[in-house]
Order: sequence, then C-alpha cells, then structure tokens
Amino acid sequence: MTGTATGPLPPQAPPVARRRRSRRLWVVFAVLIAAFVFLLVEGLGSSLDYFDTIDQALAHRGTLGTTTFRLEGTVVAGSIRPTAAGTAFTIAEGDHAVAVANSGSPPQLFQSGIPVVVVGHFTSVTSDDFVSNSILVKHSATYIAKYPSRVKAKNGTVR
Repeated sequence: MTGTATGPLPPQAPPVARRRRSRRLWVVFAVLIAAFVFLLVEGLGSSLDYFDTIDQALAHRGTLGTTTFRLEGTVVAGSIRPTAAGTAFTIAEGDHAVAVANSGSPPQLFQSGIPVVVVGHFTSVTSDDFVSNSILVKHSATYIAKYPSRVKAKNGTVR
C-alpha cells in the first residue's frame, strides 16, 4: 500500500522537468544580460564623437581609407579661398598639413589661425587631400575671454 494514515502521497514532478525549467530560466536570463550589455556598449560608443589629429590621420591613412571621420587642425593663415562648391583651405599640425575642400558655407566664426574640426574623408589612401562637408569651429576658454562679444549663449545673451 502507498500512502499514510492521512491519505495518499501527492504526485511529485519528475526531476528531469525541474532541470529543464531551471535551464530555460538561466538561458533567458543570460540572453537578457547579453542584450543589456550590447545595448549599453553600443549606446555609449555611438554617443561619443572622436576626432583624429592630422598626425594620427596621416599615420592611419591606409586603414582609414576613404571612410568618413573627424579631422582636427589649425587653419593655415592665407590658405582660405572660395571655390564653386564652397571653400578650400589648409589645416596644419606641427610639420604636417592637409588640403581641405569643403562643400557648403563655412561657419560665421571661421577664419585663419583658429582650430577647427572638419568632417569628411581623404580622397584616396595615399592622398593628403581631404573632402569635407562640415566645419566645426572649436571654442576654447581663451577664445571666449579674448572675444566675449562673438560667443552667444543659447538664450541670445553675450558671454
């Protein structure tokens, strides 16, 4: 006879079914963690905007190829000239210089001797010519101190 004085024993789940359920939970948990980590890494990585200096870009020109990236340098005095498509100028860093052909209008504060970041690509893996579609003028604290009336806050007030 099976049972006790109070009645028959309740049926028990086979151990194999418990193990399967436990494994499924662990697999679902691992997939969720992996998805969270992936989204975190991708989100942080794409939210940062990096730029290469001229020295870095020229050193890695073979791997950069003609892919779009940001290039930082100082506009060489006397190199700015208008073109049919926009503006051509030279940026330099140390002993290296890169000729930039920018399409479109440069920003209002664009001038010789200031640091800029241009967005574009080299024309080939061996060329020092850079094709740009955007110029970003960099402002430092010394620039703001030197020209306080040129930099305006978002609300329109002059800093």
